[in-house]
Amino acid sequence: MADSKEVYDFKKQIAKLEKHRGRGTELISVYITPGYPISDISGKLRDEYGQAANIKSKSTQKNVQAAIEKVLAFLKTLHKPPENGVAIFAGNVSENEGKSDVQLFYVVPPTPLHVQFYRCESTFVIEPLKEMLEQEGSYGLVVMDGKEATIALLRGKDIKVVRKLTSTAHQKVHKGGQSAARFQRIHDEVVEVYYKRVGKAMDAFVDVKAFKGVIVGGPGPAKEDFMRLKPFNYKLQILGVVDTGYTDEYGLREVLDKSGDLIAEQEAVREKRLLDRFMKAVVTGGLATYGLDDIRSALTTKKIETILVSEGLDLKEFRLKCSACGKEAIKVQEKHPEYECGCGGKMIVQSDSDILSEVLTAAEAQNLPIEMVSQQTAEGAQFRATFRGLGAFLRYR
Repeated sequence: MADSKEVYDFKKQIAKLEKHRGRGTELISVYITPGYPISDISGKLRDEYGQAANIKSKSTQKNVQAAIEKVLAFLKTLHKPPENGVAIFAGNVSENEGKSDVQLFYVVPPTPLHVQFYRCESTFVIEPLKEMLEQEGSYGLVVMDGKEATIALLRGKDIKVVRKLTSTAHQKVHKGGQSAARFQRIHDEVVEVYYKRVGKAMDAFVDVKAFKGVIVGGPGPAKEDFMRLKPFNYKLQILGVVDTGYTDEYGLREVLDKSGDLIAEQEAVREKRLLDRFMKAVVTGGLATYGLDDIRSALTTKKIETILVSEGLDLKEFRLKCSACGKEAIKVQEKHPEYECGCGGKMIVQSDSDILSEVLTAAEAQNLPIEMVSQQTAEGAQFRATFRGLGAFLRYR
């Protein structure tokens, strides 16, 4: 789960791109990493435009070149890629054979892109974007031994080093009577100071948005000694401790490789607890509500503490009018409404609006946490079926 409208919007963009199918290999995908020169990308695309002239099918050739033109025009509006890079998609998305409808879409991901390419296929290439959703939220990674430590922040699959520390503790203790005991005391005191410095560096995690917890790794017993001392902020939840062979960037990758089950289990347990609490509050008449109208009302009166939304939910408000008698109606649902008026006439959609996006935008304006609930668990599926995928915890009634 994630608690950001940014992730909700990101998933929604991916879902829309996934629906499009080309009639041939005429849908192009362009991935640009942060900081890459736009002029270089434009030059490569112009080369691809020339190569497209060799496509045997004239309609495919025309659509590919039109899509490249769209991308080139879009790139002219950019001086440089966005901070996290950008994925651009263009092609003929018309569902009617023989009719061309070349459109352009672009996605700025919530974490930096690490791949760069141009592809022309029968579908948009969205796998790199979907991989970013495998691990949602942010996690702290700490790898350490008695000599050095590396503290980093994990977002998706992007690891950013926050701090590197080294210990000044004596590595050897001289033998012999009181002198050995004195050196040992000094050694222990310096090690404790080192552990406290590592704990202090972990304060960088405290105010991180959508932070889930910390995973500690490293070779040898130092990490266990560190955990016994617990010299870090009490607000930080330690998700697990794993063995690694290194304490640098290689060690961070080792932690990530060994933490998949830890993170998955933590997310599932957290979601279950959250939804159990919500359902209990609803049943007992506690501080929870659901349904679009009640949530809109609670937003207006600023009663909401946290909003819960099912992943993939796409609520729209449709305004309809009868073609015969002129009667008007409003329907809030996911699919395009099709039904007849009481007079026998057909209700025609006059306009539609993304009502869920409006609700979440209003929630973000109040700095409210937005919890995205998966549909892969039993509790998540029940939430979608019973409460239509929308609920909220309240501050008061």
